[in-house]
Amino acid sequence: MRPPSDVWAALRSSPWRLLGSSWPWRALAYLASGALVGLVVAVLLFLLVGVGLLTLIVLVGVLVLAGIPLLAAFVADVERVRLRLVLPDVGRAPAERPEPIAWADRLRALRRLRISGPEVGYTVLLATVLWLVDAVALNLIITIPGVLVLAPVLVRLDAPIAVGPWQLTTPTEAWIAVAPGLVLLIAGLYAATLLAAAQASLARLLLEPAQTRMAAAVADLRRSRVDLVDAFETERSRIERDLHDGAQQRLVALTMTLGLAELEVPEGAGLDLVRQAHAQAETALAELRATVRGIHPRVLVDHGLTAAVHELADAAGLPVSVDLRVDGRLPAPVEAAAYFVVAEALTNAVRHAGARSASVEGQVSGDRLEVGVRDDGAGGATVRPGGGLAGLATRLAALDGRLEVTSPPGGPTEVRMTCPTALP
Repeated sequence: MRPPSDVWAALRSSPWRLLGSSWPWRALAYLASGALVGLVVAVLLFLLVGVGLLTLIVLVGVLVLAGIPLLAAFVADVERVRLRLVLPDVGRAPAERPEPIAWADRLRALRRLRISGPEVGYTVLLATVLWLVDAVALNLIITIPGVLVLAPVLVRLDAPIAVGPWQLTTPTEAWIAVAPGLVLLIAGLYAATLLAAAQASLARLLLEPAQTRMAAAVADLRRSRVDLVDAFETERSRIERDLHDGAQQRLVALTMTLGLAELEVPEGAGLDLVRQAHAQAETALAELRATVRGIHPRVLVDHGLTAAVHELADAAGLPVSVDLRVDGRLPAPVEAAAYFVVAEALTNAVRHAGARSASVEGQVSGDRLEVGVRDDGAGGATVRPGGGLAGLATRLAALDGRLEVTSPPGGPTEVRMTCPTALP
């Protein structure tokens, strides 16, 4: 079983899974480092404010007070590193480590930056409240349960043990205290984990740039759109399977039964009706098979985009040249989108444009698939709301793709799609 990804996931898991993971100890480390960092920041902030106010009359204090934003920026950098103890996805290092920057350059850059209100506010909050909360919480979580759990050892060492009004003087009393000590220790670990999670979330809210939160939201939106496309493809596959294994098999059985009936029924009006029913059943079976292929083409699933496009070209009803340079398989949503773009373009060329020939070309350029369909028909194709091309454009947009239609009156018509091959 995979461990929880962050402290909130650990808190949502079962108690044994939380206690068996490293998150309670990482939470204690976060609180301990917070108490230490907060104490240092409190001293520095007190000195800056005190010296700044005392020397304000001679204008030196202005320069001293100007150091508060610099201190806040430094504290924000330290806090973003500490956040990784409980929220590992915060402030991940870039793939390529940048060149180191000299401290003098950093200070000059910081002086030119605008003062960050959230960073200064968090620095004041850390120096006045948070470090005290962390220190008191650690003292309660470690001291009381620790004394109770270690009571048998402390009694043998003749150390005085008093927990409130409870005095532990005998080994029996010491061993009795171990059970509540363990209970308090478990409760303390839960409390420490929850406190660390709350403080880290507050720090992330104040210190994480708005652009980062917006980028994360956009990434989540892209993933959700791809998930919707995947769910749509899964549902199409289920419908195709149900039709293939259910209705299609029943129609096959019906045509066989009617064929046998033709051999048994004597000549006459009855035989004519049986033959008519047999022909209608075969027509319905052919239409159902065409519908099934249109819902979720089996050749696309089994053999990929190139084979599926060649099958479309062979069944198009007009000469179609295919030059599709795609090596290997692409993500299923991308292959399905490209297939239906080619199918819709060829169908329009035959049914509406009166084309005599068409061509399909495509390739993978970098991380994008490009496919174009061109015909010599009458032109005039447009992306109309509710039309097939509009549906394909919406489908591609969900994959961060694009559909372009060039179709002047008199032709020729070109339908071109581009779509990234790497999906979220």
